[in-house]
Amino acid sequence: MVTANNILKKELHYLNAVDLLKEIEWFNNVLDTRIKLHLAQECAYTSIYEIACPDYTASESVFAEFINFYQLTFSERIVLMLALAPHVYPQMLDVFFSRNQHTERGYTEFGGLKGAAHSGFLPTGETVLFILAGNDLSKRFKVQQLFDAEHIFRQHNILYLTAAPANEPFFSGQLLINEEYVDFFTGGQLRKPVFSMDFPAKRIKTTLDWDDLVLDEHTMEQLNEIKIWLEQGNKLMNDWEMKNRLKPGYKALFHGSPGTGKTLTAGLFGKLANLDVYRIDLSMVISKYIGETEKNLEKVFKKAEHKNWILFFDEADALFGKRTSISDAHDKYANQEIAYLLQRLEDYNGLVILSSNMRSNVDEAFGRRLQSIIHFPIPKASERLRLWQQSFSKHCVLANDIDIEYVAEKYELAGGSIINIVQYASLMALHRNENSIRYKDILEGVKKELRKEGKTI
Repeated sequence: MVTANNILKKELHYLNAVDLLKEIEWFNNVLDTRIKLHLAQECAYTSIYEIACPDYTASESVFAEFINFYQLTFSERIVLMLALAPHVYPQMLDVFFSRNQHTERGYTEFGGLKGAAHSGFLPTGETVLFILAGNDLSKRFKVQQLFDAEHIFRQHNILYLTAAPANEPFFSGQLLINEEYVDFFTGGQLRKPVFSMDFPAKRIKTTLDWDDLVLDEHTMEQLNEIKIWLEQGNKLMNDWEMKNRLKPGYKALFHGSPGTGKTLTAGLFGKLANLDVYRIDLSMVISKYIGETEKNLEKVFKKAEHKNWILFFDEADALFGKRTSISDAHDKYANQEIAYLLQRLEDYNGLVILSSNMRSNVDEAFGRRLQSIIHFPIPKASERLRLWQQSFSKHCVLANDIDIEYVAEKYELAGGSIINIVQYASLMALHRNENSIRYKDILEGVKKELRKEGKTI
């Protein structure tokens, strides 16, 4: 089925392809000129900088928007295309496989690596220096500034050099572009990250709406502050110029018994603000090996930077728990790990939600850095009644012997437990080929939930 969204995607693909082909042609011309000048061959130019960059002022492609937004210079565009080339036009770099007739090997000044699976040329920092500076030492020093920590390439995680092998020159590191920009420049939009060891987080989605959330009045008032921050936080930091006085982002702790709505609330915030919510799988983050937990968590934060995602740490006390007194080397590194997490949490400019069954389990140092600490209590009888009433399918009916108000009053259950009971009773009705919910099935479901907590009716 052809939709407006599909047509738009095709247009973005086409517009990006047109502009990228222009950039590739320009880059190829620059590359050809650099090699001819380097080898003292006949050439139409005396410098690569005589070759004008394509003008995208009137273009509507994502690639053009990026170039215009950052006002990239000649040198920056060369570095961008060199990093992008292995992904979109790898044959363009095959010229770097040329052999030096004097040494019977490749040209040292070209730099570059050979991939494990990729058969083409993989550029390094030396490749950048060769194209932009040739043998001009002063220009080489100037080009190196493109990889400073303060440059937009690094600050906005656009492209970077990997760490060079031990005791080898810094610029022998591979030139890499953030894969998200490859998505932008080709498809016009980001692909959703895939749950893996490199990104140990899953996206939370919900079909429910804010009106379906059943919580007491005090909790709802506290959640309203987060709603307001999602709506007005950008104005507070930028229009009111508070970014120099306030820490970036918003951090909150949700604490309360399982099934009281903590995860649902995180998902609803995402739906309300049209933001992606990612639940971090702490079983894949936490490692017994020193330094590994930080590395695993850094993968999540690095991926989330500049995307305004909501990060949800369920059972967060496993990661943000109380620091111990130092009795051995392991305790020392565990406390260093928490100190790192504190700093990384503070630096994140989006909404971070920590979830815990008990407030007392979370380290006080984290508590001081939180804007909100919100308790999710077991719902009162009136709230349980609403949960019971809205949980059953519209395709079923309750048997005449069911007094749902009595059930809500008698059994102190969290919303998650009520949903489990409704599922059990509904399955039993379907098993009988009927749509009538029986009281005995609800009662059996209640017993099952209470047994989980070591309780009986």
